[in-house]
Amino acid sequence: MTELSQQWRPGRPPQAGGLSHTGCYNRGLPRNQLRILIRATNWVGDAVMSLPAIRAVRSAFPGAHLTVLARSSVADLYARETAIDGVMLHASERRRAADELRREAFDCAILLPNSFDSALLVWMAGIPRRIGYRRDARRWLLTESVPCPEPGEIPRHERFYYLELLRRTGIIHEYPPCAEIRLDACESAREAGAAAMREVGIALPVIGVSPGAAYGGAKRWLPEGFAETAATVARHHQASVALFGSRAECALCETVAAALASSGVAARNFAGETSLRQFIDLAAACRLFLTNDSGAMHIASALGVPTVTVFGATDETATGPTGAGARIVREHVECAPCMLRACPIDHRCMTRVTAQRVGEVALRLWDESAG
Repeated sequence: MTELSQQWRPGRPPQAGGLSHTGCYNRGLPRNQLRILIRATNWVGDAVMSLPAIRAVRSAFPGAHLTVLARSSVADLYARETAIDGVMLHASERRRAADELRREAFDCAILLPNSFDSALLVWMAGIPRRIGYRRDARRWLLTESVPCPEPGEIPRHERFYYLELLRRTGIIHEYPPCAEIRLDACESAREAGAAAMREVGIALPVIGVSPGAAYGGAKRWLPEGFAETAATVARHHQASVALFGSRAECALCETVAAALASSGVAARNFAGETSLRQFIDLAAACRLFLTNDSGAMHIASALGVPTVTVFGATDETATGPTGAGARIVREHVECAPCMLRACPIDHRCMTRVTAQRVGEVALRLWDESAG
């Protein structure tokens, strides 16, 4: 079968509407056509969790021109975000990137990553106001070096870490409502994804499965667990299965696909075939999503897709999905969450999670989210 990336080309993303020029409260920044640069985070999950902060900047400065500087690995996430006026791809060579930023004449840079390099770049670009947390020995590169929150000072979930940066600089006075993080234009993504599924011969409804995780093997539930759970739900609801992952996860996804095929369930392996924008569309078209703690989890949940996530080494209270359609399955063991990339013992936080248990959660969520 022809790869999806060769067969399907998504349309242009919708453009943001006209900007208003109303005033707003802030500390020190003018209330007119300010040019603001937001340096995006480098990981997909972090990018999703930082969306409330980006939208809060837009709310604080409705007349500003807001640009996100992002690496190619996350840039597609912002394509449909109406709070953003433009996305700049981060050039790989630092001096070239600084020259490109200097030509844009930004008034202010807000740094969501903690890295020294992100602060050095905007300093080299000569952006007059540079805001970021006081991390990674970069204090001297920032005009506003913000002390990091101490444990217990702010809510545990990572979205509040980014919002707190804005609060401590006076850009916002309180956290905006953000119990659920949702991507913009979910419905248009769902329609595009359903059309793409039909083009490659996948019958709806579809169960999305993402068995990988970029952080390390400690975050991964067993591939046979994903296969058994997906097969159970698929047989119960006459559904197809779509597997997603990076190019490096092709073999892992193929293992799950082979197990599904042996049990008589139709499965299509998209690992390594999709851009981030294409994945967003395809994930939006899924009726249910099974995953580890990963960028795919954050996207599926932010699209409003009912999502079941198996957690082990990481902490769902800090980096878990948001919203009523998210379910967490965890085996409570004495060593978890350990936050390690690789388990030094027997991976009991994952091996003790049974497919029967995850399947029950998934079937119940399917029924609860019907209609």
